[in-house]
Amino acid sequence: MGASVTSARLAASRRQREVPVEVATGARLRLWSRVWRYLLVLVIAIGGFSATLVAAFEAGDAVVRGSLAARLGGPEPLVVLDAAVGLAVMALLPWRRRAPVLVGVVTGLATGVSVTAAGPATLAAVSMATARDPVRLAVVGASWLTGGLLYEYLVVPSGTPLWVTVLAAVAGYAICAAIGMYVGARRELIATLYDRALTAERERSLHVAAAQAAERTRIAREMHDVLAHRISLVAMHAGGLAYRADLGRDETRQAATVIQDTARQALTELRQVLGVLRDDDTAAVEPPQPTLALLENLVEEVRAAGVEVEVASLPESGLASLPPVVSRTAYRIVQEALTNARKHAPGAPVRVAVSGRPGGLLTLEVRNRLTDAAGGAPTPGSGTGLTGLAERAGLAGGTLEHGTEPAADAGHEFVLRAWLPWEGEER
Repeated sequence: MGASVTSARLAASRRQREVPVEVATGARLRLWSRVWRYLLVLVIAIGGFSATLVAAFEAGDAVVRGSLAARLGGPEPLVVLDAAVGLAVMALLPWRRRAPVLVGVVTGLATGVSVTAAGPATLAAVSMATARDPVRLAVVGASWLTGGLLYEYLVVPSGTPLWVTVLAAVAGYAICAAIGMYVGARRELIATLYDRALTAERERSLHVAAAQAAERTRIAREMHDVLAHRISLVAMHAGGLAYRADLGRDETRQAATVIQDTARQALTELRQVLGVLRDDDTAAVEPPQPTLALLENLVEEVRAAGVEVEVASLPESGLASLPPVVSRTAYRIVQEALTNARKHAPGAPVRVAVSGRPGGLLTLEVRNRLTDAAGGAPTPGSGTGLTGLAERAGLAGGTLEHGTEPAADAGHEFVLRAWLPWEGEER
């Protein structure tokens, strides 16, 4: 658990150091991002105002008749108007994201009476172009062209050819639009990568959750198989002690010793199963799971508990060539079948038949006669053992069926059959 907590803390601190996605994609600007943009606008505006001021001093009273400067009474009032309009449109910049077209058009037209407005118009055009909308680009571009022509031919006519004025306005706006479109494309790319990262993280979380669920299911099955076998032995011997009042002291001590040893074995096997849940360096290595090669040991344990078990046959080719998964599955099926027989038909004989060959099927059959419980109440079951066996057989590529059949002489028998694939070449 210590390693998991440490990795979680490192991941949390790394996420805190990362740039928020709304900042990376430009959806929200940090303080410095806002400051340098307005500083750049201010520099461009001061440059334009300085050019206007210089032109006013050079022109003096020599203004073109009919121009705005002449109507205002000289270049000096035009300088004041230039600065006032520039400051006014600069105040519109905080709304450039809410109304990009409106702010872009107003600032573009403002350049028709104010060179100082070129700074706010530049930032408004770049911000509007990040959306990469052709209609918006055309509308704001038309306002830029109108503003340029208005200033050149009506405010301060200088005699510049029309094509030069148009080319200068189009070139300036094209540069601003190209920068804005690049910024918009970059933001979209970052947003796409972020969405992909989120999707990958969600898929990874789903895979981890599925793996955890599968591991919990596996451990639950192992615990069921291990404990059901041992606890059924304990319950059977304890039931004998409870219902047999004629047992002598030695017989009682022997039964109590069997209960003690069986309970100790159950605890040991439970620790082995739960040992895989530990993730530190002291975790024990998971022991190998039992296979069908230990069938004789399993049968002897059941016989020692007082159950008559007959093993009908074993494959002549031996069980060593069975695939490990199939062999483990077959062992658990037989173990669960014997456990169910002790639970629900105590004292009834059990017959186990194992047959098959490599390259074909491994066939398992466990049958026991259905009788009324004697010598104590039968051990209650969870009702999930046979369902778990069917799932095990299906995961191994086989099938399992169970049910009640008439016995050869009289009464009925409970029969469990399973067929598992036995890969390999026939010998």
